[in-house]
Order: sequence, then C-alpha cells, then structure tokens
Amino acid sequence: MWTAIRGAVRALSTAAGAREWTPHSRRVGLLTRKKGMTSMFLPDGERVPVTVLLVDANQISMHIERPAPSPDEAPYIAMQVAATDARAHTVTAPVRGHLARAGLGPKRAIKEFRVTRDALLPVGTHLSAAHFVPGQDVDVRAVTRGKGFAGVMKRHNFAGGNASHGASLAHRTPGSVGNNQDPGRVWPGKKMPGRMGGTHRTVQNLRVLRVDVEQELLFVQGHVPGPNGGVVEVRDALKSLVKQAYFLYRKGVTPAGELLDPAKGPAQYLPHGVVGLPFPAGTRELAATLPPIVEVEA
Repeated sequence: MWTAIRGAVRALSTAAGAREWTPHSRRVGLLTRKKGMTSMFLPDGERVPVTVLLVDANQISMHIERPAPSPDEAPYIAMQVAATDARAHTVTAPVRGHLARAGLGPKRAIKEFRVTRDALLPVGTHLSAAHFVPGQDVDVRAVTRGKGFAGVMKRHNFAGGNASHGASLAHRTPGSVGNNQDPGRVWPGKKMPGRMGGTHRTVQNLRVLRVDVEQELLFVQGHVPGPNGGVVEVRDALKSLVKQAYFLYRKGVTPAGELLDPAKGPAQYLPHGVVGLPFPAGTRELAATLPPIVEVEA
C-alpha cells in the first residue's frame, strides 16, 4: 500500500508542467477554512493530532507590482487570492466591483501573497488543495480566538502570589510593575492585564500529512489558530522549506554532503519524501490528473 502512496506523492509533486520550482522561487499561498481536528496514524504507527483545512473556491483576483524602494531591493510582486463564494448582498459594493473587474463573483475572503515573477498565474485561475504535497512543511496564519479582558495569570502564565502567609487579596495579582526613581515609570511592553486573543498569530513548520483532492481538504499535523470556520492562510514554510532549500542550493551540496546534480532536480534539497512542488501552483486542472487522496510516505 505504501508503495502506491509513494508513487502518488511523486505524481502529485512532478505533474505540474514544464516549469520547475527552484529555491529562488516563491509560490502563492491558499486561503482555507478551519473545519476542526481529528487524529491520524503515521506509517510507523504513531498517532498524531491533525487539523483539517478546506480549500474553498480559491481564485487569483489581481496582480500587484510595485517598484523597488531602492536599487539594493527587489520589486514587490504579489498575487491577490479571493476565496469562499458568497451571496451578493453579504459583500460590500466596492469588493463586488473589484472582483467583477477580474471576472469573479462575490467572495468572502481576500488576501495577497508575495511571489516571484516566475510564479505568476493568470487572473481567474482556480487553485486546488493539490498546491501542497504530503510531507512538506507549511506556515499557517489566522486570527486567534478572542477571550476578552484577562489577568496576568491567564494571559501571560504568571504563577501568582502566595496562597497563605499573609497574602491578603493578592493571590492572582502581577506583583510589582514599577521601577525606582530612575526611570520612575513603567517600561512599554510590560506584561500586564489586558485584552487576550483576537490577534493574528502564525504557527510555523506544520507538516502536511494528507491531501484530499476530491474534497479539497488539507490535513496538517498539529494545532492551527482560530475557531472552526475561521479563515486560515497557508503557505510554504519559510524556514524549514524555503530557506533551508536555498542554503543547500547556494552551498551546492545535499544534506548528506554530496555535490548537487542538476539532472536530479529540486528533490536533492527538499525535505525527505518530497520530490518536487507543483509549480507555479496546484490548479484544478492538475488536481484532475491525480488520485483522490494522497498521504505522506514512510
């Protein structure tokens, strides 16, 4: 069974077309909706928690390019992704007009992702869950659950005061927050009571364990910020995939210390089990050529 799955992983990562991903390339991300959590068994029998993310009607809605602010910097190139079809009366008129100019209907979520020029796609392109392959790492970003006003013990994990020995009404207080006469003030950024949650948070290096092309689902190992139904941005992991591959490419050696062979392609500097990434993106046309479900290999 796992031999067949490994073959499907290779098909998913190499069927992207003539263009090939390089460590200099930066692909677009996807907008997903968090559906909930479950658990999966890895090929070695380990049981791990996973979060299920739905890739809901992602389309390219706009190209963005701004000149470089200085000769030493690269120009800003990005693609705007719109996701989740909506009824017209639930979307503001400016957003409806903006999407109509791109030939798209009303959408609930819009986000731009910075890309390289070789990863640009035509406006209107449908993106699929096949954009990511099992075994690769991704970074996810979402708005955390809002918990209202909270004290320091809940918000910052303080230990609190003594439970006895004369600690009258000071069991959950932060303790001293000031300073001496110099500087005579509380430093900005001091951990204090305040509003907890409701802010953007990024979780890095979550491993993709399964791609359900038929149902447009991603199964990522670990926890994802936000409530069920919330919008989650998913993109290639900056540290463990993009930068690591770039450093190996620049050094010219594989993780085993062997010289890179141009004929072997990007599989030499990608993580174990990943032989390539759909480039410039995983589209619905690519997804139609793949098995319904592809899982991570052993």
